[in-house]
Amino acid sequence: MAFEIKQWNDIADKYSDAIILGNGASVAVSNTFSYSSLLGHAVKERLISGDVQLIFDFFKTKDFELVLRTVWQATNINAALKIEDERTKAAYLNVRESLIRAVREVHPQHAVVAERLPAINEFLKRFKTVFSLNYDLIVYWTMMYGFRIDDHHSFKDCFLDKAFADEWERLREPIRGDNAVTLVFYPHGSLALCRTKLEQERKIHGGEEGLLDAILARWETEQVVPLFVSEGTSEQKVSSIRGSFYLSTVYREVLRAQHPSLTIYGWSLGEHDMHILERLKTSGVKHVAVSVYQNRQADCAHAERVIADALGANVEVEFFDSASDGCWINPP
Repeated sequence: MAFEIKQWNDIADKYSDAIILGNGASVAVSNTFSYSSLLGHAVKERLISGDVQLIFDFFKTKDFELVLRTVWQATNINAALKIEDERTKAAYLNVRESLIRAVREVHPQHAVVAERLPAINEFLKRFKTVFSLNYDLIVYWTMMYGFRIDDHHSFKDCFLDKAFADEWERLREPIRGDNAVTLVFYPHGSLALCRTKLEQERKIHGGEEGLLDAILARWETEQVVPLFVSEGTSEQKVSSIRGSFYLSTVYREVLRAQHPSLTIYGWSLGEHDMHILERLKTSGVKHVAVSVYQNRQADCAHAERVIADALGANVEVEFFDSASDGCWINPP
């Protein structure tokens, strides 16, 4: 049986509650995001030292953020106890510099993606809630673009004075006379989020064009480490999520809030992300629209099966062309 793949504008009126963005959304903006992993890039470019590779192997992980944070904490403890340990310090510097260089080499500058932001802004502002599983800056840049547009709409990421507001639901209230609000969340973190030495979680600010450089400069100060879950199995990701106030709040509360309609764009629904879909079981999802790239029928079959297993057989699933007018980077 062939699955019908519709045009986005033919079904858009049914979908305004929540959207989940996967890596395919970022790849559509820039093919530099098609890398398999930051660690894979760093290994390929021989950025990782032997000691750092031993740490990745010991923790049985490919998560850059986890290893960076672990070695960073070890160096801070050594400094507090006045323990001389050049090897640990060297490992921290290597993993930090490897991550910074990997991000610089795979993440495009603002100027490269700027022309895509107006279309993305128009698409995302139709939703009440946006979940980006990507830790790049595309959605953040779109929010910054949206702030400059006088269209009576507001994006809010629920960070007030750089800290996350745990009473996030109240921020759905319009501001400045706006009549629509979209809340934005990063279930796996973002380059723009960081932890301080006291485990405080903060958002890094900077101008649109200089944001990426501002973030990497903050990492170089040794005062913060990034807050994102980059790799690993579903179980490993959940473990990392539970170690963060922000990530665990999004996981425990926001994903489980009521989302009668759900749009999925560029998300492959892979095994490593099933914790996200399973968290939506109690969110009242009745309709799911899934983007499909180049009429791939096998992707439709996979999505239908996975969604039925996770959310129930009574959930309506329909498919739309990822290149159709009005969705993501495609102007209406």
